[in-house]
Amino acid sequence: MKNRIAVYPGTFDPVSNGHLDLMKRGLEIFDKLIVAVALNPDKNPLFTIDERVGFIKEAVKNWTNIEVEFFDDLLIEYAKRKKADVIVKGLRAVSDFEYELQMSLMNRRLDSHIETVFMMPSEEYSFLSSRILKEVALLHGDIRGMVPPGVAEGLERKFKGL
Repeated sequence: MKNRIAVYPGTFDPVSNGHLDLMKRGLEIFDKLIVAVALNPDKNPLFTIDERVGFIKEAVKNWTNIEVEFFDDLLIEYAKRKKADVIVKGLRAVSDFEYELQMSLMNRRLDSHIETVFMMPSEEYSFLSSRILKEVALLHGDIRGMVPPGVAEGLERKFKGL
């Protein structure tokens, strides 16, 4: 039987418990999950690429068959290099679907051997987005239970005194 390798890409600025939920469930489906953190400077991330990768590595340090690294090229090229069969994408709402559908069709056009699998977060995390979490943290709202502890501390440091 073939080892199924999946790539779960994203900016993860910052990683949330919703992201971790998809990672955990992805590991139940695939033999190996590669969390690919996009450099993507166009999104003007709050955290550096090293901070984002570090937050995820810390959160999944006791999990097996998971790898976390950054990439800065076309996702489909990265997936091919990693010998991945599947790209995992999370969908929270219809608004996510339109963009992700376009991206998955483009990826299929670039390489028809790599499938895209869409996963919905667990209901308790379906409202979370990195943008909303940053807004709540900026206004000193309580985000514990929505992000890993290291991320909560990182957001607190970034917004201290604001």
